[in-house]
Parts: sequence; C-alpha cells; structure tokens
Amino acid sequence: MAVWQNMALLLLPLLTLGSIVSATVFTIQNSCSFTVWPGTLSGNGAGILGGGGFALFPGATIQLSAPAGWSGRFWARTGCNFDDSGHGKCSTGDCGALKCIGGGEPPVSLAEFTIASGTVDKDFYDVSLVDGYNVGIGVHPSGGSGDCQYAGCVADLIGSCPKELQVIDSAGAVVACKSACAAFNRPEFCCTGDHSTPGTCSPTEYSKMFKNACPSAYSYAYDDASSTCTCAGSNYLITFCPTN
Repeated sequence: MAVWQNMALLLLPLLTLGSIVSATVFTIQNSCSFTVWPGTLSGNGAGILGGGGFALFPGATIQLSAPAGWSGRFWARTGCNFDDSGHGKCSTGDCGALKCIGGGEPPVSLAEFTIASGTVDKDFYDVSLVDGYNVGIGVHPSGGSGDCQYAGCVADLIGSCPKELQVIDSAGAVVACKSACAAFNRPEFCCTGDHSTPGTCSPTEYSKMFKNACPSAYSYAYDDASSTCTCAGSNYLITFCPTN
C-alpha cells in the first residue's frame, strides 16, 4: 500500500473527530413546571434540528447538534394538543403541527443563533422579545472564548403584562404578552414606514417595560447594542423558565 494511502487511513479518524468537535451542541432544558413543546426553525437551509419540534417534560433535557454555519431559532410552545399524526394546536407559539416547518405564532420568546462558518469566526446569538413573550428563556454559552455573555429573560412578564397586551386563553388565563407592534400595528411600535431606521425608531413605554424586566434581551427591532452576543467555539444551554 502506498505511503499516502497509509497516511489517509490514519488521518480519517482525525478528520471524523474534527467534524464532531466542530459541531455546535445545543442542550435544551425544561425548567418549567409544565410540559413545553420546543419548536426549531432553520433560517438558511442547513438542516432542521430536532425534526422541527418535540415534547419536553418538566426537568427533561435534550441535545441537538448543529453544523458550522447553521442559522436558526428555538422557542417554547405551551398548551399543546397533538393527535397521533402530529396535527394539533398550541395555546402559545403555535406552528400548526408537532414538527414545525415555519416559525411560531407570536407572541413568543425566541433564542436566535448564527453559528460560525469558514468565513465568520464567531457565533452570534440573542434572546428576543420583539415578537412578544410566552415563557422565560435563557442562553448560557460554555467552553467558548470571547465575550460569551449570558442572554435571556428570567422575569415573568405574563404576571406584569399590561391589559392591552395580554393574550387570554379560553379558560380566562393570561398565557402570553404581545409586543406593542402586534397589539397596535403602528409604525412607531413596528419600526416601519417613517420609523424604519435606528435613528427614527426609538424605545417606547412598552419596549422599555420589556427591557427593564429583561436587560439582556431584545426589546424592540433596533435594540442591538445591549442584546447581540458573540462567542467562539461554544456549546449552548437553552433553558425554558430559567431561575437565573
């Protein structure tokens, strides 16, 4: 056997190991006192993690691996009922099926990621309340280098949600808190029209309420300075209903 063939065989396990190491591992944890149905959405066609959605019982965790360059989001659905074929609905975060092929219906708390690729050497991530709030969510990076900040929303915004933003279920319980954009559909709240730039779309009383409760989360569309996080070579723990 040629020397180069021997070297190729020796390198194969290392290349395989390298491909495993380079994958980003998301550990998704349910610290809520109730079952959540996490939804996943890929934003760049790099692969749908977890089949798009699954049930996660209280205290349970699941690990999902994302390839380099993956971009997408995670969110929790609550109050779901699905039949044996996976069809059904959820009280919050609904996507129309157990395995989502699109995003969750607002209001919903989001964890958003763009994983490093060959041309970008660090991950970008955030927790966003731009589409409203349904459960607390936290993102803890581990094993990475750089800023690697915590992002999240520990506060219970349902309990403090103004009446005009409340989403109430059939039993009369408040189950989510809308964004001001969804509630009023006005340019100053949605950062559209004459308010479509960072200079013309300022925080409002509603986005300030979200920001005061959850300082590291996006509260409106141009809340980049204090809400976009970066880290290199990290894995991530995503917790629903975090306590810290």
